[in-house]
Amino acid sequence: MNKIIKAKDYSIEFGPLLDSNFQNLLTKNYSNSKKIILVDENTHEFCLEYLITNYAELADAEVMLLPEGEENKVMEVCFQVWEALSEYKVSRKDLIINLGGGVVTDMGGFIASIYKRGIDFINIPTSLLAMVDASIGGKTGIDLGSYKNQLGVFSNPKAIFIDESFLHTLPEEEKLNGFAEMIKHGLVKNINHFKKLVPIEKGKINLDLIYDSVSIKNEIVLADPNENNERKKLNFGHTFGHAIEGFFLESENQLKHGHAVALGILCETYLSYLKGKIDIAIYDFIHQIIISNFELISIREEDYDAIINLMQQDKKNQGNKILCVLLTEIGQCEFDQEISRDEIIEVLKKVLS
Repeated sequence: MNKIIKAKDYSIEFGPLLDSNFQNLLTKNYSNSKKIILVDENTHEFCLEYLITNYAELADAEVMLLPEGEENKVMEVCFQVWEALSEYKVSRKDLIINLGGGVVTDMGGFIASIYKRGIDFINIPTSLLAMVDASIGGKTGIDLGSYKNQLGVFSNPKAIFIDESFLHTLPEEEKLNGFAEMIKHGLVKNINHFKKLVPIEKGKINLDLIYDSVSIKNEIVLADPNENNERKKLNFGHTFGHAIEGFFLESENQLKHGHAVALGILCETYLSYLKGKIDIAIYDFIHQIIISNFELISIREEDYDAIINLMQQDKKNQGNKILCVLLTEIGQCEFDQEISRDEIIEVLKKVLS
C-alpha cells in the first residue's frame, strides 16, 4: 500500500503510480476536463508513453514539449505555452500534469498558476531533485537572466505522485543531482536522516529515504508556507549555490542545480566555521561527504565580483544585506545571518580556489 503525506491542501503519495489515487483523481475530479501534459525531451522519450498507455483518460491529452535545461526556464518559453493553451481553449476547469524534473515542475506550476489566474495542476516528478525538493512545497518559478527563480508565485498542486520507478530512466549523474537537497534536509533539521545518507553509494537512493527527506521538508513548509521564518532554513547552501549556478548558466560548463547546491553547502559550512558557529571537525566531515559525491570546481579571483553581484541579487536578502543560513551543529541552523564581502571572498579562496 502506498504511503501518503498530507501537505497543505494536497497530498504527496509514494509508490507505484498504478497503485495510487491518480486514477481516482482523474475520474472523479477531471472526467470532463481537458488534460495538458507538460514534458521535456527526456520525459517525452522515456516516461510519457507509460502515462498515456495506462490511463485512458489521457488518451486525448494535449502534450506540450518544453525545451530541456535550466537555461530554458524563462518567460519566453512560458509565453509560448500560454499562447498554446489559449489556442487549445483551455479553461480554468482544466488540468495541467507536470511530468518531469525540477525545471518542468517549477515552470509548469508557474504556467498553471498564472494562466487565467490559476488552473489546477498535478506534479509527477521523474528526477530525484524534483521528488525530494522542486515539486514539493508550492514554490513555482522561472529565472530572470542569471538570477535563479526571480519570478514566481506560491501555488500548491492538487496532488504529487512519487513513483521510484521513474528514477530508472535517469543516468547515474542525474540520480545524484537530488542528493544534495537530501543532505541539506538532514543538516538543517534532522541528524538521523543525515546519518542514514552518509554511507549511501552514489545514486543508490531508495523510496524510504525519499519519503524521509520529503517528510522533513513538508514539516518545515507546513510550519511556514510563505517563507517568513522557519522555511528559510531550506535555503541552506543556496546563497552561494544559486550564485555559482547562475554564474555558469551561460557558459559551456553549466552546473546541475544539485551540484551547485552541494558546493554551496560546502561554502556555507565553511562560513559557519569562520563565524564561530561550528568546529572545524564538522566542516571536515561534511567536506569529505561532498567531495566523495561531487566534483569540486575552481572559481578565479577575477570572477569573485560576478559571484558577489549574483549573491547581492538573491531574493532572500534584506536591503543591502546578503543573508545566509549557517549551521550551528549537524541538524540545527540559524537563518537571516548577514555575511560580508570579505567573508565571501575568504570562503571562495578556501573552498573553490
